[in-house]
Amino acid sequence: MKTISAPALADWLHDQERPAPRLLDVREPWEQQICHIAGSRLLPIRSLPAQLGLLDADDPIVCICHHGIRSAHVAMWLARQGFADVYNLSGGVDAWARQVDLKMATY
Repeated sequence: MKTISAPALADWLHDQERPAPRLLDVREPWEQQICHIAGSRLLPIRSLPAQLGLLDADDPIVCICHHGIRSAHVAMWLARQGFADVYNLSGGVDAWARQVDLKMATY
């Protein structure tokens, strides 16, 4: 599993020459209602095993949660399932709100 910082992810998302990663938000729906990174897909951690087929193992995937703990577990699990290009957003949406999108709500 690889990690990526919020500023590095922002750079990646704005880089037109690099394929955009799939942003996988593993938080609960109530958390995503408070704040989320644009373009992220909500797939709560508890529902992930049943919905694994919705993800392409060849796509770069960035796992996101509140502070990066749950998403780290998901990223490691995805790597064990054969996903080759998986990242954990270090610090989660909290880091994104504090380092990239200063207008984003925090909780």
